[in-house]
Amino acid sequence: MKLIGLLFGMEQSFPPAVVERINSMHLDDVRAEFVKTGGITMDEICKYDVILDRISQDIPFYRAMLKVAALNGTRVINNPFWWSADDKFFNYTLANKLGVPVPKTVLLPTKDHPPETTSQSMRNLIYPLNWEEIFEYIGFPAFLKPFDGGGWKHVYKVNSPQEFYEAYDKTGSICMTLQSSVEFTEYYRCYCIGKKHVRIMPYEPRNPHHLRYVAGFTPTPERLKQLEEYCITLCTALSYDFNTLEFAVQDDIPYAIDFMNAAPDAERTSVQEDNFEWVLDTTAKYLVEVARAGRAVPTEYAWSSMMNPSAAGDAPKKAKKK
Repeated sequence: MKLIGLLFGMEQSFPPAVVERINSMHLDDVRAEFVKTGGITMDEICKYDVILDRISQDIPFYRAMLKVAALNGTRVINNPFWWSADDKFFNYTLANKLGVPVPKTVLLPTKDHPPETTSQSMRNLIYPLNWEEIFEYIGFPAFLKPFDGGGWKHVYKVNSPQEFYEAYDKTGSICMTLQSSVEFTEYYRCYCIGKKHVRIMPYEPRNPHHLRYVAGFTPTPERLKQLEEYCITLCTALSYDFNTLEFAVQDDIPYAIDFMNAAPDAERTSVQEDNFEWVLDTTAKYLVEVARAGRAVPTEYAWSSMMNPSAAGDAPKKAKKK
């Protein structure tokens, strides 16, 4: 019997619904339950064949536990080794190389010295920073946001150098990026599951939370195909099997704005009923598929092998020019 585990925190609707959906299939070879764990020994073999991780980004103990589980063959979604190494600025740079449009973005040093460091620790950093070059490259308005954050925490829209400095002064030791603002006419939030199943949702982030999936535009078939290709390209490159990707369209160009969401919101009250049903059904079927594929023990004890234990996918290709 293959066992699927759900690891989660404060979510109320999605994880229980996934467990219920899988078990309601009445499969002879697969069942699902909530993960239960205590202290972990070095030689412990995790009983779960697959774990869907919804919380380890906030709980270091869970992240370490999942790495050991993966070392012993448990298929963890999303891969805890890659997730530990990832950041949004790298993602933007990678997307640019893959031919997926992204806004101009600059990585900035922290406003304050990181903990346990001094000015001597920063002796390789030029001072004062080349602000005029940065502002000329990015332009205004722009967004100042963490290089690896999420949930719209510490995000500032700035319209001038003065507003930038006022916001930057508040960021302390958080590493930030400055990104050109996209004045969009269409906006999309997309689920991508298993690097192949894509749900494209028109989205209006400027609406109140309960109305954000009520958008005043309808995507064309060409736009849907384009966004699906971008989603699969990015998730294949980043090895994310459960992700949301957001695109803002300006001058008919869909810019990838946010696509490092390895534990994306999937609550019924947030994503609306039809989208919830899609992500629930697709996730349940995909987890069963992964469980039946069997454990994936790394072929060698090297970081690259941990990042891609099954080596099942083809290398990502550049997106086609539109």
